[in-house]
Amino acid sequence: MKVSLVTSCFNREKTIAFTIESVLNQDYEDIEYIIQDGGSSDGTMEIIQKYRDRISSVLSEPDNGMYQGLNRGIRRTTGDIIGLVHSDDVLYANDTISHIVEEFERTGADLLYADGIFVKQDNHSRPVRNWIGGVYSKKKVQNGWLPLHTTVYVKREVYEKVGLYDENYKIAADSDFLVRCLYKNDLRVTYLHEYVVNMRMGGLSTSPIRYLEKWKEDIHMYKSHGINPYITVVKKICRKIPQYIEAFFMKSLK
Repeated sequence: MKVSLVTSCFNREKTIAFTIESVLNQDYEDIEYIIQDGGSSDGTMEIIQKYRDRISSVLSEPDNGMYQGLNRGIRRTTGDIIGLVHSDDVLYANDTISHIVEEFERTGADLLYADGIFVKQDNHSRPVRNWIGGVYSKKKVQNGWLPLHTTVYVKREVYEKVGLYDENYKIAADSDFLVRCLYKNDLRVTYLHEYVVNMRMGGLSTSPIRYLEKWKEDIHMYKSHGINPYITVVKKICRKIPQYIEAFFMKSLK
């Protein structure tokens, strides 16, 4: 199986090299790596060019945000499986993609999700909190559960069936996509119970100052899918409380 990995970036000179190297160091051979830059004005493109001969495709052009960048990158993919590696994140281990492919082959799934670790913004080896995916069910989605977006890999046909990211959302397009996949459609879903990504704190959905905007978008998103938005958003927030408690103790022990 050919795996396409997409990174959408904009002014990420401090982190993009870590992201790229985590992809290039994978032991799985059949990887297509696509970088979609939003017209960076810092040193991002200069860093990317250092790896250019090992990257399948690089395109830099102005966009209207991360989700438009992701959509443009996804449209350029040719793989059987498509995954996203954000420009602040790194794949967990050198055999991560190998394990993902093995699980797809073993289960015949359309969509796979796994576990992730949130790490310090200035040190991707320092864990802040865990995100354990847990078992999937549509009922759980209706009650505010969703897997961590950066752990989700899908067959190409999924995008053809459910569509790309809704660029009208600034923060919640990933949640909207997951609800379409896991609630509105009947896909074959599998859970790989292992870490696949280290995700730096401070992204669009992990910045405290953006929480209110995200909740507003979540309310609109759930309502558009016929799910009671107010109950679901409250339950979604409550589901994260154990993670924050764990994060507090992880921090206090250091």
